[in-house]
Amino acid sequence: MPTFKPFRAYRPKPEFAAKVAAKPYDVLSSEEARLEAKDNPLSFLHVGKPEIDLDPTIDLYDPKVYEKGRENLMRFISEGILFQDAEPYFYVWAQTMNDRTQIGLVGCASVDDYWNDIIKKHEKTRKDKEEDRCNHVRVTNAHTGPIFLTYRDNSKIDEIVNNIITNVPVYDFISEDNVRQRVWVISNKETIKKIQDIMNEIDYFYVADGHHRSAAAAIVGRERQLSNPNHRGDEEYNFFLAVLFPASHLMIMDYNRLVKDLNNLHEKEFFEKLSQVAFIEIASERFKPKHKGEVGMYYKGNWYKLLFRPEICATDDPVEKLDVSILQKHVLSPILGIDDPSTSKRIDFVGGIRGLEELERKVNSGEWSLAFAMFPTSINELLSIADAGKIMPPKSTWFEPKLKDGLFVHFLD
Repeated sequence: MPTFKPFRAYRPKPEFAAKVAAKPYDVLSSEEARLEAKDNPLSFLHVGKPEIDLDPTIDLYDPKVYEKGRENLMRFISEGILFQDAEPYFYVWAQTMNDRTQIGLVGCASVDDYWNDIIKKHEKTRKDKEEDRCNHVRVTNAHTGPIFLTYRDNSKIDEIVNNIITNVPVYDFISEDNVRQRVWVISNKETIKKIQDIMNEIDYFYVADGHHRSAAAAIVGRERQLSNPNHRGDEEYNFFLAVLFPASHLMIMDYNRLVKDLNNLHEKEFFEKLSQVAFIEIASERFKPKHKGEVGMYYKGNWYKLLFRPEICATDDPVEKLDVSILQKHVLSPILGIDDPSTSKRIDFVGGIRGLEELERKVNSGEWSLAFAMFPTSINELLSIADAGKIMPPKSTWFEPKLKDGLFVHFLD
């Protein structure tokens, strides 16, 4: 069973919470982050993306970037923007977007559980992105952004959480993306122990979002273990900041594809090859897939409905039957020549939160030739793939709402 423990969070004073809370570092470019934090010196982007406070020409992996992040974090603490709770607590975090609420427990998960696959993963990580976050953790000596974990629903935890949220939250504000953020502190020791006891009934946690953050936390945690001759196992570096959501609370949105060109194919040849994979219909309006096996395609100002042919969907493999896998295996690779979507410059990915309008805009600009609108991967598909020890194709899931950075910080000692 996985470990989940309370911790002494550094967190914003209530009057600063709305200003401090920021989008996660990896959903904004440096320029977007500069604009977002321009008039807000309290934005946690100054910690998560500290290059915004340095010369725009600086290499993002320059040691000065990480040092600036630590400097800004320490400033937030010294100026009383962030304070540390007196005892180790759990916290409840509720996010409401478009009348749908997801409610998670905030605490610390185990580095050893990560390495032992008690915390299951479903994506590969890139070494350069891992190292970036490792350096951020090493230099700041902190986990400044939470990892988004999930687990199969447990009614006993639900009962505790539902009781907690009848009280007045310590934070209650609408973030810049129009999501209501509410936080409660669980300080009662009996309740904390009860939560930990119930965790013994749970078999696994799953990384929903934040594979690079969790990998970095695990790598740095292991480094600290190996370098400490007096290592006991209960030091804070053995644990990392996480928010644990029941699977039924989560919403996965579509993660759509943009393709640079037709791979030197004539238009007629492209459609002929595509017709061997899918039935093709011209759509009278924007086509957003409503079922598995459907894909929307935008090309030269027109929307098309693609329906994968049954014979290419006939598989029991949980990865191979994903729509994103079928598109990659039968269209992107053999027809459009994109063999490795994680490294190819001829493909880009657009989260469903941006809508089909963003796909149209990108293609109409001339920068991209065509777009594919996907049906979302389900949470049950994610869990099944992780349980099978398999890996999803890159950019298979887009979770909304995203967790904010800055509401909780966990130091490694």
